[in-house]
Amino acid sequence: MGITDAVYGFGKFLPTVSPPARPPTVKERFMWTIAALILFFIMYHITVIGAKEMGGGLGFLQVITASKMGSLLTTGIGPIVLASIFLQLFNGAGILNFNLRDPEQREKFQILQKLLAIFIAFFEAYMFSSGMIPISDSFANNPGLAILLMTVQIALGSIILMYLDEVVTKYGIGSGISLFIAAGVSFSVIAGTVALFVGDGGVLDAFASGGADAIANALLILLPIFSTIIVFMVVVYGEGTKVEVPISFAGGRGTVNSLPFPLFYVSNIPVIFAAALIMNIQLFSVFAFAGKSFDIAGVDIIPYIAYVDANNRLVDGLLYLFTPVHAGTNIIGYINLLANGVTPVLGIPEWVHAITYILFLSLTAVLFGLFWVETANMDAKSIANQLMQSNIQITGFRRDPRIMLKRLEEYIPTLTILGSFLIGLLAGFADLLGALGTGTGILLTVGIFYRMYVQLKQMNVFELYPSIAGMLE
Repeated sequence: MGITDAVYGFGKFLPTVSPPARPPTVKERFMWTIAALILFFIMYHITVIGAKEMGGGLGFLQVITASKMGSLLTTGIGPIVLASIFLQLFNGAGILNFNLRDPEQREKFQILQKLLAIFIAFFEAYMFSSGMIPISDSFANNPGLAILLMTVQIALGSIILMYLDEVVTKYGIGSGISLFIAAGVSFSVIAGTVALFVGDGGVLDAFASGGADAIANALLILLPIFSTIIVFMVVVYGEGTKVEVPISFAGGRGTVNSLPFPLFYVSNIPVIFAAALIMNIQLFSVFAFAGKSFDIAGVDIIPYIAYVDANNRLVDGLLYLFTPVHAGTNIIGYINLLANGVTPVLGIPEWVHAITYILFLSLTAVLFGLFWVETANMDAKSIANQLMQSNIQITGFRRDPRIMLKRLEEYIPTLTILGSFLIGLLAGFADLLGALGTGTGILLTVGIFYRMYVQLKQMNVFELYPSIAGMLE
């Protein structure tokens, strides 16, 4: 018996969400989805026992991982996404050998993913609890107990999210992970908009100060809202941009359809993976380098790798260059920082940090995009096999798998690289412009809402016309 079989045997004892005995109606799906959202926001606003209440919750990583520091959702969906990344990488590299088209193999893969997500949830919860969350005054004399309590509560919060994801996927609309990301980003956009108007240094303060530049300052403060709208429109345009490949059924003469390949061929998957990687670079830096030193020839090299300040923030070093750039609500101060700011140790200009981050995000998205099409059977060879098995051919060419593969290779690799790079570039520039909810968050949310809209349209049609659903099964 292999290690994966042993783990699978243990994992079978984990609770699971049973699939519905009958397809839920649209109304029932709405109810389950709303119930999951209510539970999500309840946990989002509960501070864990042992921690001081922390404000904010609108940071880049917290938006992307549907989390809030110091709450039950401190790690959010991070462990779930990271477990998926690890197993997909191991399976793609041949370290694991799962045939995801086989139902039994797919079940083993999902159980292993669930176990790994639980392990990562406890590991990340401990890292956050022991280094990044301030301990409440009532536990000041017993920090060990506070860390233990916070670790257990935060880990359980992520585990609950994991099961809520199953509930939404089987009984609700879309997937739970997507729903929670969209909810976190939407909350961030609303809260950020309110802060821009009534917060310190907001529009009201700009007008109250008077002066000839009051209107100009107010418009500058509203730049995040304008950039959010621009990003939203660009993503919607990109979602609707497709390359149409004419196809026909081999046995149906005169019947010509088209196979659409969208510009964002792998959707927002590369950005999710890239954001999760960046999150763990930050988390690892704080956990591994905070308060540490390592001298070589009398020089401490730790600050040059990752300099963590007294507030447990990564603010300089090589790893800092790959961390997010986001304006938040203080857009004027942020512009001054980009123009004149330098890092405290290496003296690197902040605009160099911004360019490095955007390029790193874009190129990492390309790598994850190429990896994803291979592991998710979206590459040209897999699509060609699926079309051949469905008795479909490309119009104007004879039905030959080699011709099919050659034609698809003209589109899929290019769309994968170009779409992944553009979506990473768009996310990076949106962060640079201070888009509310972060550029990556807006990208994810637009894609999520678009897919939910398509699914809702399909469910309404199938409910009104059950015969069509039967024909397409």
